[in-house]
Amino acid sequence: MAKTLLEMKGVTKSFGATKALKSVSIDLKENEILAICGENGAGKSTLMKILSGSYASGSYDGEIIIGGKTCVFKTPADASAAGIEMIYQEISVHLDLSVAENIFLGRVPVSAGIVQWNKMKKEAQAYADMVGLKVPVTTHLRDLSVSQCQMVSIARALSRNPKILVLDEPTSPLTDAEVEELFRILVKLRENGISCIYISHKIKEIKRLADRVCILRDGERIWIKDASNLSTEEIVESMVNRKIGNLYPKETVEIGEEMFSVKNLKVKHPYNRKKYIVDGVDISARRGEILGLVGLVGSGRSEIVNTIFGAIEGTYDEMQIGGEIVKISNPQDAIKKGLALLGEDRKVNGFVPSLNLASNITLSRLDKIIHRGVINRELERKIGQSYMEQLSIKANSTHDMVTSLSGGNQQKVVLAKCLMVEPKVLLLDEPTRGIDVGAKVQIYEIMTQLVRQGMTIIMISSELTELVGMCDRYLLLAEGKIRAELNREQADEEAFLRICSGEAR
Repeated sequence: MAKTLLEMKGVTKSFGATKALKSVSIDLKENEILAICGENGAGKSTLMKILSGSYASGSYDGEIIIGGKTCVFKTPADASAAGIEMIYQEISVHLDLSVAENIFLGRVPVSAGIVQWNKMKKEAQAYADMVGLKVPVTTHLRDLSVSQCQMVSIARALSRNPKILVLDEPTSPLTDAEVEELFRILVKLRENGISCIYISHKIKEIKRLADRVCILRDGERIWIKDASNLSTEEIVESMVNRKIGNLYPKETVEIGEEMFSVKNLKVKHPYNRKKYIVDGVDISARRGEILGLVGLVGSGRSEIVNTIFGAIEGTYDEMQIGGEIVKISNPQDAIKKGLALLGEDRKVNGFVPSLNLASNITLSRLDKIIHRGVINRELERKIGQSYMEQLSIKANSTHDMVTSLSGGNQQKVVLAKCLMVEPKVLLLDEPTRGIDVGAKVQIYEIMTQLVRQGMTIIMISSELTELVGMCDRYLLLAEGKIRAELNREQADEEAFLRICSGEAR
């Protein structure tokens, strides 16, 4: 019987009148990976911020016990000293420092007041090798990809020799190959005596990796069970407290005439102008259709939709929307011609954090609410309220700041801003990234309603099961070119990976 390494007992945390955690108790055993699951707003991050010292002792009720001893954490440094390291979903690194400097941030080896650069680089290399980071440790992080920066964060945590490693949605920025490498690392850490708490919305990952699963819902612990006998349905339905049925509520919708086309679309590489990220792509999509753009990271998927929308520079021979030949120079042109884009990172280009819910929704069509240079706040509120009801956005009022909402509700605010444009063609780039299963189903249901009403959707997703479940037709991309076109009957994850990785032509 494995020893208990960590206990959190009766943890209660309130923010004003809202109880984020209600007497939650969990335990973590030695040599264990414990998955914590729940919808956005279930209390997962709050519980882990308490464990990591981000919420100081005294700001909550309950106790933390490590190795049989009660611990009091006033700061994250206290938690780190006790052997707890946290890797957040939002990557925290210094872009203008090297890999080695990031790994030993605040702990640079010094002798007689002189930085021991060679020692630091040698030790940093060992931790970089441990996480499979194949770049020189002298490389500045500004020259690395997002996924490589995530691996640096993990290496930094491991350099502190933790007893407990907490990972919050660690695979969000990672490629499939990097996910496999992370899983290999976590299994090895478990074998070497480091226990992990793993927070993820991806049920497939949880079932594959975790020893036990803990479900949180509305700030309460529902259960902790061994992962070996759990079904996807039991995990999901316990998270959302209802029967989900089919995760992908795709309906057969009558597909009409061609609504969108672009011919010979090209996008040059930003650093090598002799090379194309997208090289001569033809795309067409019809009314009522969900078209999936399928490809691995670097295949040109996001560049295609951003060029179509005028957000990045590219060229094409001809573009048509609703039978009309159009020229898109910028997003304003795109909106006027009937296009809307939901970008892949809502926090970067989806909403303005300093504005409330209603102001964010109406941002894409200020002309509708401005009269003689003055914003009609009552009309803005009414429009915001209408979309709150239409998309089931959970908020107290339209005056709530978007940053106070869960990830799924933030995404629905961004989608409402897109729908405010009344688009003929909706471009969705990773529409369900970083949101829980219940919110994903709601997004899928909204997509189904939109195509039923005659809208055309072009969709990108890194979750291949999502594409298989929701799309009518697929264009498979590799190295900036379309390698195949598949219909719904031909589509499966294996075929996608085989073609997009270049194994089949």
